[in-house]
Amino acid sequence: MLLKLDFGSDQPIYVQIRNQIVLGIAQGQLRPGERLPTIRALAEECGINMMTASKAYQLLRQEGYITTDRRAGTVVASGKTAAGPQPETVEGLRLRLGELRLAGLSEEEALDLCRKLYEEGTK
Repeated sequence: MLLKLDFGSDQPIYVQIRNQIVLGIAQGQLRPGERLPTIRALAEECGINMMTASKAYQLLRQEGYITTDRRAGTVVASGKTAAGPQPETVEGLRLRLGELRLAGLSEEEALDLCRKLYEEGTK
C-alpha cells in the first residue's frame, strides 16, 4: 500500500492515512476483504510511530471501513459502512459548498462538479 504523507501539513498524519485509505476503498483500489499491513508494518513503511498508525486504524475501525481479527489481521470491511456519513464529513461538505457558492458557482455548476468528482471516484 503506497501512501503519500505530507509531514509539513497541518493535518495530522493519522488523519492523512485515514483519508487515503477511505479514498482507496471508494475508488476501488482497496477491495472488501483485502488485507492491510499490520500496524507495525504500516509504521515502518511510512516512517511513523506505531501509535500514529494505530490511531489511524482505530478511527477506520470505528467508522466501519476496516475490521480486525487476530487470525485474519486487518482487512477492508465488506459493503457500506453502517454508520453513514460522519457529522464532520457533512460539515466539511457544507463548508466546501459554501466556498463554491462564494466563488460564483451556481447550484447547477456545483452539482455538476460534485457529479464529476463522484464519478471519478467510482472508476
